[in-house]
Amino acid sequence: MTGTAPEPGYRVWALPGIPEVRPGDDLVKLIAAATTAEGATQLADGDVVVVTSKIVSKAEGRIIEATDREAAIDSETVRVVARRGTLRIVENPQGLVMAAAGVDASNTPAGTVLLLPLDADASARALRAGLRETLGVDVGVLISDTFGRPWRSGLTDVAIGAAGVRVLDDLRGGTDAYGNPLSATIVATADELTAAGDLVKGKATALPVAVVRGLPHVVAEEAETDEGEVPGARALVRDAENDMFRLGTSEAVREAVTLRRTVREFTDDPVDPGAVRRAVAAALTAPAPHHTAPWRFVLLESAESRTRLLDAMRDAWVADLRADGKSQESIAKRVRRGDVLRNAPYLAVPCMVLDGSHAYPDARRAAAEREMFVVAHGAGIQNFLVALAGERLGSAWISSTMFCRDVVREVLELPAEWEPMGAVAIGRPAAPPRERPARPVDGFVTVR
Repeated sequence: MTGTAPEPGYRVWALPGIPEVRPGDDLVKLIAAATTAEGATQLADGDVVVVTSKIVSKAEGRIIEATDREAAIDSETVRVVARRGTLRIVENPQGLVMAAAGVDASNTPAGTVLLLPLDADASARALRAGLRETLGVDVGVLISDTFGRPWRSGLTDVAIGAAGVRVLDDLRGGTDAYGNPLSATIVATADELTAAGDLVKGKATALPVAVVRGLPHVVAEEAETDEGEVPGARALVRDAENDMFRLGTSEAVREAVTLRRTVREFTDDPVDPGAVRRAVAAALTAPAPHHTAPWRFVLLESAESRTRLLDAMRDAWVADLRADGKSQESIAKRVRRGDVLRNAPYLAVPCMVLDGSHAYPDARRAAAEREMFVVAHGAGIQNFLVALAGERLGSAWISSTMFCRDVVREVLELPAEWEPMGAVAIGRPAAPPRERPARPVDGFVTVR
């Protein structure tokens, strides 16, 4: 008779018998006692023990008196991700992005709050080692906490600490049931396990520990841990470079404004034309007089067009400087200032048009009318530069084309009424921006 393979499946149950945990309690002893009590299901190799972070925090003394929960959140906040009213989504010292930095005022005595474990991966490793030593079983340990999720209503438990569990299942390079290649699929196994545990632990049932049995393949083998522990839950945290949703909307705008710097050195990486066009779209939202749109952008996407323009501009500058009586050394030094444009992989030439402007018979009002358009043009360029920063592109707005507008119009074959208002060098910054010293706002404000 041929045997049949067991049906795939697993079992998950909450572990009864865990008493109220207090600072200094030994969680290994509490869990071991609960699993060896009369009538209890004992732990076995390959089980995954899911432990609510609250009891880990309590055992580790992460309870603080806090009459002001907001102050406790401040102390645990590394970076504000998004804010809406009193609700804050922040990054905490463990790198977790969550509401209120994980500071919890529930299931703790009045007047106190719970902070998350200082190092939940280390806490999980200690629990795993302790259970192996006490019970002689090789189990995985997950420490869970409750998270909200972008794009989804409701809360779920996720893993904030892990030991001996393959927290991610990287399926890239394999194929699906139809033979299609998998190029982006990485399963968050640890989060799926903690969510399963939460279904039986609940939020208010005083059952802080769950056990998942029947999935031994997710528990690391001894050979793996001999070479060093498999990655903990920190591996689940997406790094900043790959986080497309690092900030809330208003915070993203503020960060883009902060990131906007004059960048003078670029990498050779090509610039996405779509990103530049999105920045142009942002420029077109700036305020302008008389419901006009005084912005025009010439995008120099080919090296040949950039070289032709910059060579012609250089010749015009040199001629002007010679006419001013400048020395050859002085001319060479001034011309080198244009290297930021020459070394950039992409150039944009913003131009101002006065379409829709009002004509006035006197010079005073005519000058004011033009100034309104110049101010509007500057607002559009600021939007353009900030939007480029939001695309992680560096830029430098150089006023050089203003000194040879006729040359620029001729080379780029522009209408006579277009006024080139500088050139914007665009590219990937070759180095991170240097810290910009904060300017005291009071020094720039007058109150009447």
